[in-house]
Amino acid sequence: MRKNHLELLAPAGNAACLHAAVSAGADAVYLGLGEFNARRGAGNFDLGSLGDACDYAHLRGVLVYLALNTVVLPDEINQALEAARQAYRCGVDAFIVQDIGLAAEIGRTLPGARLHVSTQMNSHTADGIEAARQLGAKRVTLARELSLEQISTLGKVAEEAGIELEAFAHGALCVSYSGQCLMSSMIGGRSANRGLCAQACRLPYTLHNLATMKALPAEGEHLLSPKDLCTIDVLGDLVQAGLSSLKIEGRMKSPEYVFTTTSVYRRALDELADASSLPSEGHSRVRVDHAEDKKKLSEVFSRGFSTAYLEGRRGNEIMSYSRPNNRGVCIGRVASETDGAVAIELSDDVAAGDVLEFWTNKGRFTHTVQDASTDRAGRLHLRLQEKAGKGDRVFRVRKAGLVFEDDPLEPRVPVQGRAALILGRPLAIEFSSGGTGEGRQVVGSAEGRPVEAARTKSVLESEVYEHIDRMGNTPFRLEELSIELDDGVGIGFSELHQVRARALGALEENLLASYKGRSLERTQERERPRPAQRGGCEVAVWATNPACARAARKAGADLLYVPALNYKRGQALIAGQISETVESAGYPKQCIMALPTVDPEDGAGPCEGGPGLQAGSLIKPGKPVLVGNLGQLVKAEAAGAAPEAGPHIPLLNSAALDAAFSLGARRAWLSPELSLSQIAELAKESPLPLGLTIIGAQELMLTEHCLLMSQGACTEDCLVCQRRKSPHYLKDRKGYEFTVTTDLYGRSHLFNAVSLDNAHALPELVRAGVTAVMVDTTLMTVAETTKAVQRAVRARDIALRSGDSVSKAEGVTSGHLFRGVT
Repeated sequence: MRKNHLELLAPAGNAACLHAAVSAGADAVYLGLGEFNARRGAGNFDLGSLGDACDYAHLRGVLVYLALNTVVLPDEINQALEAARQAYRCGVDAFIVQDIGLAAEIGRTLPGARLHVSTQMNSHTADGIEAARQLGAKRVTLARELSLEQISTLGKVAEEAGIELEAFAHGALCVSYSGQCLMSSMIGGRSANRGLCAQACRLPYTLHNLATMKALPAEGEHLLSPKDLCTIDVLGDLVQAGLSSLKIEGRMKSPEYVFTTTSVYRRALDELADASSLPSEGHSRVRVDHAEDKKKLSEVFSRGFSTAYLEGRRGNEIMSYSRPNNRGVCIGRVASETDGAVAIELSDDVAAGDVLEFWTNKGRFTHTVQDASTDRAGRLHLRLQEKAGKGDRVFRVRKAGLVFEDDPLEPRVPVQGRAALILGRPLAIEFSSGGTGEGRQVVGSAEGRPVEAARTKSVLESEVYEHIDRMGNTPFRLEELSIELDDGVGIGFSELHQVRARALGALEENLLASYKGRSLERTQERERPRPAQRGGCEVAVWATNPACARAARKAGADLLYVPALNYKRGQALIAGQISETVESAGYPKQCIMALPTVDPEDGAGPCEGGPGLQAGSLIKPGKPVLVGNLGQLVKAEAAGAAPEAGPHIPLLNSAALDAAFSLGARRAWLSPELSLSQIAELAKESPLPLGLTIIGAQELMLTEHCLLMSQGACTEDCLVCQRRKSPHYLKDRKGYEFTVTTDLYGRSHLFNAVSLDNAHALPELVRAGVTAVMVDTTLMTVAETTKAVQRAVRARDIALRSGDSVSKAEGVTSGHLFRGVT
């Protein structure tokens, strides 16, 4: 049994990484199967290799979690559910799920399976934990943006609800809230929510102030690239925060990375467990060598380390502006260079096979060390193919000594044996093991022919031990063997080998029996709620200031949605910037409040106590409210409101729509990743009226880190921030400009460089079953709002009256409406 009750969960992108994780001491591993996992680029597993992986892990007392953590398209829900069912038969211990439809269906059809809510479900509040509980989840993987204090608070909530909490302890960070990034999808067609993220966040950008028309200074050009998470320095606080599991990111990483990171955290957790068992005065005597740990972790992969948001920081210290990929460990500087021959003043040992990277004023290049001999002064001499100069820094990005030697039989399972060679009785061999980690001994035994007296030479006890100990090509190692041997016994050693093999086979079978015995019951089709009425089409407007809201109403809008973050006086945005001139009058009556995707209440924002906005107080019984996350949906339903599920709650299949309906939703605003044909398929039997945004700026990212900070640190007084009063944008290598806005909680919103306009498709959308369309005026002026709403109203009226369409606008995008996502 482990010393610490806190589970260490390691990544397994392929079989070698699985072996590395288990060898390094992981309590559980998570892996992917086919196309329904968020790392489709990893090696992953198929059903055949998944069964082998489960056998390998379970024999060694390690649990296996399957990541089914993508959104599921309309025609895939049955396929995804069948994958879960077959994986359950293979022995998977739990499913990590993002899609609420798939989550609900796993709970319905596999009542014995454990459901874990993925971090991509954006769970960051007590209401989010309650929503997970209602879905049938046993564990919630928290959003990475939470602080230690917030995790500790949620830990108490989860304990009362009977829910386990999991948090990331190490690895790469997404700059956007997980599950809320559409950047890769919208600009490249590769959806991060479908496991094909193109990592646009690691590309170079410059930040511009539109008012000055010039780039702003920054420490580098990778303005969306965070450092990697490393929690070694705060591991004790994480242990005390009420978590059940610590997760290491890295299913796209190497076996060396998996082995090293898992080993480091295993040792650190065990030392903390040892310290907790000492008298209080002894705690100070136990110390983890953090510097050495960090060096080991850096050797296998590092963009630079931070504790991310755990310690309440959210500024430039968590970002890696200068380097979006592995920087390794600095091992010295070039002391001299002559015709391609360099001498390096070393600050660390270097070995043959190490890969070094030289940072020059003209770029970077790598070199593999062939001969690591040094001169009397300790300098390493190399001949390079590319140019390096005196003073250039040298980093080691791959250490030969950390290569993981994969052996699929290791670590071997310790067994205790008993052999009885009693004259006249059958040869009996028995093995026992607690390999399942359940605190119980499992036994396997076999018998051979009756034992006879020796005809010539009697067998010795040492010979019996030697031949039974020949475990060979088995996953076991003999730890202890008791032998009962009569005098004068004679036996062929082949008989010992055969009975030993059958006994080990029986032990392996018994160790895996609880998993191998799973059967799948025939499941009835789910009972679907009555389809919503179709017909008609309302024009809705998302307005971030009173002036645009009034203009929209005057232009013919049927519904007005006002973001709660822009409802407070002084926080209205026009064209993406704060402006007091649009607040001469209030918002029109009968506006529908739109709650933020990330709740600001309960101290979840960086400006605790500052804005004083309690978004939950805007939920009123009997009134409609647009919710931005699953927790808000559950809360609004409990309050007797009429919640509408916003597009940040990805509802992309019929099961997801049914689940949202059962949780209280009254309307679903569909994900922009759906195509027209997919919308039509959903609308046929959707229990909810369906809405879709057709005009406006598309939000690509929501970030806890303020993207305006790249120009320099600020006071983080977001209420009166002067930077928010000027429009900003990120410019990429191709010249595209992505508008950045920051809200009163300091969270940034990044918008697509090309506006969306699907007004010309309204006849098809109406025929498909869409009953409401949204015009998002976040980045519009009053005049632009009027024009856009009039265009939508005119397109709707023409579509309903004659089925004709308005002309297609120039210089815009139709998003995924006609191309879908992969």
